[in-house]
Amino acid sequence: MSVRYYLYVSDAKVDMMLAQIDPAYARKRVTEFSVGLTMAGAKRTVEATGPDRITRLERVLRHLEDHADLGTVDEPGQYVHGVLPMQWSVIGDGDTVYFGGRTERTVVGLGGSAGHVLGTVAGEPPPQTRLSASVPPVLLDRLAAPAQRDGIGDPDALATVMQANGVLRGPAQTVEFVAKRMLYGPCPYPELQRGGDTAVLLGSPLYVALVD
Repeated sequence: MSVRYYLYVSDAKVDMMLAQIDPAYARKRVTEFSVGLTMAGAKRTVEATGPDRITRLERVLRHLEDHADLGTVDEPGQYVHGVLPMQWSVIGDGDTVYFGGRTERTVVGLGGSAGHVLGTVAGEPPPQTRLSASVPPVLLDRLAAPAQRDGIGDPDALATVMQANGVLRGPAQTVEFVAKRMLYGPCPYPELQRGGDTAVLLGSPLYVALVD
């Protein structure tokens, strides 16, 4: 049996999709959670890494594998599954996590809310008006900041992804992920790429897990 070591799980995306895929399961979870709150005096009853979290994720992944447009990094569908070495870091004001890597044909970046990184310690809740890093304009704005600090900048969205990957530091780790495709297109700097046509892909992950 293969066991995943999760780095990131987006509960927001999983719950949104599960409510459409299996409404009965979603209603059951809401009922159980409400009862738990009543009995525990408004104490949170489900640990962030508890089995229900992974069960819900796996239910969504099975649906994507069986019924959705699930592609690869080099040939992405509406959703993308991949396994490759990636560097990653928290960016912005510490509220956004970004994973960057590439295959022979595709530069890929994945971005989402840092609160979905497993092991995150809950702090003050963010202001209600603060938009999620899973929203493309918000994520691109936060990706552009580190590149601008390094003296580079390009308003083109795909260029921003490449620049963000270029300023990532630290060792690469091989990870597996499934992500919603946000942007995909030809590399804006073909003259800098080695051999053949290179594409750029930006996604918002449902999960990212370490691979041995």
